[in-house]
Amino acid sequence: MVVMPVSAALLLSGCAGWGGGVGGGGSNTINVLMVNNPQMVDLQKLAPEFTKETGIKVNFTVLPENDLRDKASQEFSSQAGQYDVATLSNFEIPIYAKSGWVAPMNAFTKRDKEFDQGDILEPMRKALSVDGEVYGQPFYGESSFMMYRKDVFAAKGVTMPKNPTWTQVADIAKKVDRAERGMRSICLRGQPGWGQLFAPLTTVVNTFGGTWFDKEWNAKVDDKGFTDATKFYVDLTRKHGPAGAPQAGFTECLNNMTQGNVAMWYDATSAAGSLEAASSPVKGKIGYVPAPVMKTDSSGWLFAWAWAIEQASPKKSQAWKFVSWASSKKYENLVGEELGWSKVPSGKRTSTYANPRYLKEAGAFSAATRKAIESADPNNPGVQPRPAPGIQFVTIPEFPSLGTQLSQEISSAIAGRKTVDEALGLGQDLAKDVAKPYQEREGK
Repeated sequence: MVVMPVSAALLLSGCAGWGGGVGGGGSNTINVLMVNNPQMVDLQKLAPEFTKETGIKVNFTVLPENDLRDKASQEFSSQAGQYDVATLSNFEIPIYAKSGWVAPMNAFTKRDKEFDQGDILEPMRKALSVDGEVYGQPFYGESSFMMYRKDVFAAKGVTMPKNPTWTQVADIAKKVDRAERGMRSICLRGQPGWGQLFAPLTTVVNTFGGTWFDKEWNAKVDDKGFTDATKFYVDLTRKHGPAGAPQAGFTECLNNMTQGNVAMWYDATSAAGSLEAASSPVKGKIGYVPAPVMKTDSSGWLFAWAWAIEQASPKKSQAWKFVSWASSKKYENLVGEELGWSKVPSGKRTSTYANPRYLKEAGAFSAATRKAIESADPNNPGVQPRPAPGIQFVTIPEFPSLGTQLSQEISSAIAGRKTVDEALGLGQDLAKDVAKPYQEREGK
């Protein structure tokens, strides 16, 4: 979020290939572990084309995000060698690379000229590299931005600024609340989870001047910047959020926006493809502006579902051929021609944003998406130096547990069961425990 990139749970509960398991096979069969997002399900449908071109068969194991992360962690940390390729994010890949769990890719990209590594968007390339070595290739990438109902704003005489501040968003929220029957102002994730609630909330913390840790690994969860941002987020959600806000994740907010239950939504740029799909009731009604800011020039996050090759795989050459195919320009064209251009897994290649067939379908949001991705800086997302990179997360192995535990407390605050100060007080204690070994290791 880590982002829940697409409306996976509702759309895919019956997807083909669910839990397909690791198959056998000889030297020309590879095993791929991947998340069950719609883009990956599309890939399964088109995988026979890869087999037709290369003779390599693919066994897919497809899991929901949380299960995928658990499975991948077990697989890669043990170097079990059951899977040759897995979808990992820019959170896991740098950590796994430093542990020697994923295979370097520079040698492959140098030999595979058709892949065109230079076409990969620079923020994605950097986010998936360690010390200049690439360890993952993005399947699709995203940042975050504000989505709003242009028709509702026009009816209420409200204008969305081109680069809004959160203060302006809060003011707008008062004006558009209940603009239509049953419509609330804004959906923000309240569902617990480090990749749910804390994906958007950490970007708000960053731009309000807060941080999880300072450069000396001092925990800063109960400092002013973190506290101001969290109180603002909770207050905005409680006053102007939809019913069920404490349990609203990406999928629930997507449904709320699609069904006209909210007038604004701050979340992943990848959501726009669903909002602008041919079957969407809000197609053509949505405006897109950058992530709101306060003290920073930008605040959008950076996320990619990317292919990584397990170091223990004995079939790295075959695995690279799959990675190269799945992240290629050719694959994007195949998706566009076979499934529709709005379904292209975008956000990773410069050439995508020069493709007139893609731009014809994605023109409403493509420029805003690319700008958001290119504005994201994981090494400098706030107003102070950080001890570890990351925009919507902190790239350390302990963050999933820390973020998830504190997100449960913030979700309770949204539900009105405790105060933000109470929640952050507990979070500060948790963050101190996480920081202590880093401080000791670095002699802080």
